Amino acid sequence: MRIATWNVNSIRQRAEHVRDWLGRVQPDVLLLQELKCEEAAFPAAGFTELGYSAAVVGQKAYNGVAALARVPVEVVHRKLPGLPEDDAQARYIELRAGALTIIGIYLPNGNSGGEAGYAYKLAWMEALAARVQALLDDDADVVLTGDFNVAPEDVDYAKGALSADDALVRPETRARYRRLLWLGMTDALRALVPEGPVYTFWDYQSAAWQRNSGLRIDHFLLSPRVAERLAGCRPDKDERGKMQPSDHVPVVLDLAG
Repeated sequence: MRIATWNVNSIRQRAEHVRDWLGRVQPDVLLLQELKCEEAAFPAAGFTELGYSAAVVGQKAYNGVAALARVPVEVVHRKLPGLPEDDAQARYIELRAGALTIIGIYLPNGNSGGEAGYAYKLAWMEALAARVQALLDDDADVVLTGDFNVAPEDVDYAKGALSADDALVRPETRARYRRLLWLGMTDALRALVPEGPVYTFWDYQSAAWQRNSGLRIDHFLLSPRVAERLAGCRPDKDERGKMQPSDHVPVVLDLAG
């Protein structure tokens, strides 16, 4: 089974990029982030033509997540359990594909809104850990993926790309990411490439792409039985070099069986 994640930074601007990529790579499920549109404005028809159904959690101008699937999926949750009822940010989608639970997230950045904005990021991560714990307690097979807005280790960002007090690398952020690992989740890419820089994001500013000043902030975390099926995990770096690209590239996970 092939699952992919991609922060597209506006699906309406990047729809043709996604269509072309789906045609070449043919994932069974693609999780999208940062749609920047409501569900009614999502260009689903163009993906239906390729054999993909769309499940969309949209929000006007901001955030937004979706799943494109060419296998049968059931949407379980369109909002992260444990958040306040009035939380309207579109950042979470949870699917079931056969015996597999697939979660797509767009985790808050945490750098805007001052300390209140950062507190929201941490609260969101606490709720996410609680949801993963509940699924593992139910003996579920889980794939958790998306834009985490976390660079887990110093090797996961180029020198000078982030300041020490950036919300993506603050100690409290990294501690909450490690909590997911301590629950028993495996960082798929690092299981295969344990050392050295591997990036999934290059800013539009300061010639970051040309200088390879990137970040690794798009991740796949796998529950134990799923990790045993890990056959491949890689970012598709070529997408960043195309005309009018997203600042993120797709990351592709291959599972045996």
